[in-house]
Amino acid sequence: MTAPLTPHDHDQQPPNPPVPDEHGGAPDERPSLGRELRDGGIVAAAVAVCGVLFGLLWVWLAPQVPLISDGSAVYLKNSEGEQAIGADGWFALMGLGFGVLTAAAVFLWRRAGGVAIVVGLAVGAVLGSLIAWRLGVWLGPTQNVVAHAKAVGPNKVFYAPLELRAKGALLAWPVAAMAAFLALTSAFGPREPHPQPHWDGWSAPPPNPHPQGDTTPPPDHPDRPDRPDHP
Repeated sequence: MTAPLTPHDHDQQPPNPPVPDEHGGAPDERPSLGRELRDGGIVAAAVAVCGVLFGLLWVWLAPQVPLISDGSAVYLKNSEGEQAIGADGWFALMGLGFGVLTAAAVFLWRRAGGVAIVVGLAVGAVLGSLIAWRLGVWLGPTQNVVAHAKAVGPNKVFYAPLELRAKGALLAWPVAAMAAFLALTSAFGPREPHPQPHWDGWSAPPPNPHPQGDTTPPPDHPDRPDRPDHP
């Protein structure tokens, strides 16, 4: 006859303490609201600043539209040229690239999702697109086409102002950033730990079908001496 088990038995093992994550907290503890808001603000500001580089690259890579004046009116030098839509295409393509890069950088820094991080990334991407657009227009050729034509003189080639005709291209950066960040967190983000069943020492353990010392074979065991032989 054995004594009942108590929670002080020597077989009981204390539960393992949670391993802190890279930010110093337990893996299943959610960060505080203040820290989430701070991280979201940092992400929004850092991503928006990248719009300056975006605007500089857009001015450098976007094709220029050549114009010419006869002294009374201004015309396209090449009426069949595609430079007018090239600026929009370059802005959209660069927005997609910046979206993927900024999403990857935010994921490598935070290694997790969160509402504040996602909102900060989206807001920063929208602000970055607006900064790039206005900076590119400001750094490009002057917006006063008539004054520019008079300055260069008749029959002289000059370039049209840099414009973004398709305003939908402003959404290329935030859309690409959201899609890339969602894909990264789904593929490489932390997983929720599954609870492991354990014995707390207070409830009785499951019964052992073969207690120690009981060597009696089951009724249908072939080695049992009282099992009747079958013809």
